[in-house]
Amino acid sequence: MAGTERPDLIILDLGLPDMDGQQVLRNIRDQFRTPVIILSVRTAESEIISCLDAGADDYLVKPFRTGELLARIRTALRRETGLPPGEMFTCGNVSIDLTARVVKKKDEIVHLTSTEYSLLSLFVRNSGRVLTHAYILESVWGPTFAGETQYTRVYVGQLRKKIEDDPSTPRLILTESGIGYRLSGEEE
Repeated sequence: MAGTERPDLIILDLGLPDMDGQQVLRNIRDQFRTPVIILSVRTAESEIISCLDAGADDYLVKPFRTGELLARIRTALRRETGLPPGEMFTCGNVSIDLTARVVKKKDEIVHLTSTEYSLLSLFVRNSGRVLTHAYILESVWGPTFAGETQYTRVYVGQLRKKIEDDPSTPRLILTESGIGYRLSGEEE
C-alpha cells in the first residue's frame, strides 16, 4: 500500500498478524524515506533500539496519550531529510547555517570544535528524529567506536553548555533515556 498510495507518514504496529513489524519496517526503508512512527506494546529497550536503528523515525509505547502522538506526527512531518544549501536551521534562539558552518545563539557566534560541529550538524539533518547512541557514534566517530557511549554523553554535554539557555534542563538536545538523543524540531 505504501508503494501505491505514497503516504506522507506511516504509523506501524509491530504486532501484525501476517508479518513481523520489523520486517515491514525494513521493507519500507529499502524503498522509501517516508517517516515511520512505531506504535507498540513492546517495551524492551533492545526492541526500541533495533527499530530506531532499522530506520524508524520514532517509537511510542502503548498505551500512549493522543496529544503526544499528534505532536510526534507533526514533528515527523516537519522534519526535512536535509536543508537546501544556504538555508538556516533555527530552533529557539539558536541558528545554524550548514553551508557556512556558522552557529549563532542570540545572534552571537558560538565557537564549536570540529567534533561538536559534526555532532550538531548530524542532529540538524535529523531534526525531531531519535538518534541512537550507536548511530551517532558511527556517524561522527566511525564504526570502531560503536560501544563508546561516553563519547556521546561528553560531547552532548559540551554542546548543551554552548547552545542551551540552561544546560541542566535542555530544550534543544533532548535525551531519550537508554536510547540516544533527539534535536527538538520545535521552533519558538
